[in-house]
Amino acid sequence: MDHRNSEGGAHVALQGMALAVVLSIAGCGGGGGGGGDAAAPTSGAVAPTAQGSASLAGLCAAPRTGIDPGTGRAFADRAGTVADEKNWVRSWIDQTYLWYDEVPANLLATSYTTPVAYFNVLKTPVLTASGRAKDRFHFSYPTATYGDVQQGTEVGYGVEFAFLQRTAPRTIRVAYTEPNSPASQAGIVRGDTLLAIDGVDASTASSQAEVDRLNSALAPATNGQSHAFKLRAKDGSERTVTLVSAGIERSPVQNVRTLDTPGGRVGYLQFNDHVAKSEAQLVTAMGQLSAAGVTDLVLDMRYNGGGLLGIASEVASMIATPQASQGAVFEKLQFNRKNPFGLSPAGSSVLFPSTTRGYSVTAGQPLPRLGLSRVSVLAGPDTCSASESVVNGLRGIGVTVDLIGAATCGKPYGFYPQDNCGTTYFAIQFQGVNAKGFGDYGDGMAPTCTVSDDFEHALGDPAEGRFAAALSYRASGACPVPAQASAARRSAVAAPLPETTGTPYLDRNVLRSNRIVESMDQP
Repeated sequence: MDHRNSEGGAHVALQGMALAVVLSIAGCGGGGGGGGDAAAPTSGAVAPTAQGSASLAGLCAAPRTGIDPGTGRAFADRAGTVADEKNWVRSWIDQTYLWYDEVPANLLATSYTTPVAYFNVLKTPVLTASGRAKDRFHFSYPTATYGDVQQGTEVGYGVEFAFLQRTAPRTIRVAYTEPNSPASQAGIVRGDTLLAIDGVDASTASSQAEVDRLNSALAPATNGQSHAFKLRAKDGSERTVTLVSAGIERSPVQNVRTLDTPGGRVGYLQFNDHVAKSEAQLVTAMGQLSAAGVTDLVLDMRYNGGGLLGIASEVASMIATPQASQGAVFEKLQFNRKNPFGLSPAGSSVLFPSTTRGYSVTAGQPLPRLGLSRVSVLAGPDTCSASESVVNGLRGIGVTVDLIGAATCGKPYGFYPQDNCGTTYFAIQFQGVNAKGFGDYGDGMAPTCTVSDDFEHALGDPAEGRFAAALSYRASGACPVPAQASAARRSAVAAPLPETTGTPYLDRNVLRSNRIVESMDQP
């Protein structure tokens, strides 16, 4: 099953004829939201019942048996057919999809072999003002592995590659690595340039055989795959390292530090994923910054594609003052006119929480507070969904958010993941708006200061381009004059960079680029 979509997906796709590395970032940015704050998050992600499809749910061509790890109860699957599964898909879309009335009426189930193939076409063809597909976020995923990814585990090497140029000569650089991963243990660092894999030139590969070899190595499907990566360091030296794929435990929060400036103490943290384990790391980091007495924060979400909306609301609460956020709406969910989940106005609102939700910290613990009225967010085309919710939610209660970098991905939409017969479907079911009623950023949020991503410096280094710009803007209120691009970058980049086109840099699992709500329950 291919879990890619127009802006992303589960793996790199080197298109043979185009000879280009194509990003697969399913639904850059976030989706999700439910009528409340997930009080008891689970890997099962069971959506509320939509009556129009309930009678068809669980009629499966290959019913599962045993215990559903997401619910702890027996699978509800019953003997059915592929036609039953396709009928459920159509019913689910007709009942819950935000733009159900824009789906072409002539799409017949019999024209598609599988339920997933049918699901893939059941979406709006409408474009945004910039000409991009309004729904770039429609995807499905095997239910059995959905929970692992949400918990922050994936097969890989622990390195995120940034694709600065997709057509030959391609430019692929290291964005960051995970601590204690095969990549970090091999000495791979931000800014390294990928030259070749297993002898195949990553810049100029053209034949289908070469393309397939690169794809296989870049997106290993199983643990234990060994590949030779040739890299060039920022000083020009070259080396080849052997990486063996493994189950990678991601560290969503990295590089937490403070910096004393003439205007006060500034905190910095790199936040990469709204996954369950990030709750504990965020609480620790924010507590550390609060204890250090920071008076400002630079929140680096340039590579954060989103995830759990409950985590996003916690992040925003820890930044804002209790006076501004107490009892306030973080995000209000607007559904189609059928109100498919039967929610009241109160039930469709996610509030700013004052305590932990129980993702990876015991529920009900007081959240640390920075109490800020202004925050700088480092952003770019990989900043999506739940990450955009943090920005929009804070702005909704009057917190000034300065976006430093490039426009975000543009995903004010979300969904309730819905399992049926072993496949979890993600179809846009609502648009999220903040307390002021704003949520129209389908083409992305514009930056306060436009600053190119700086691969010559480590993330968290005050000299790194976007971090330095945030500090400068904070001090002067004026955007710094863009620095001249390095000679190496000018010669390597012949086409517009992703940051100027709204195309994501990173290829990452589709589940890391969404806004997901797992429960309708209020805490």
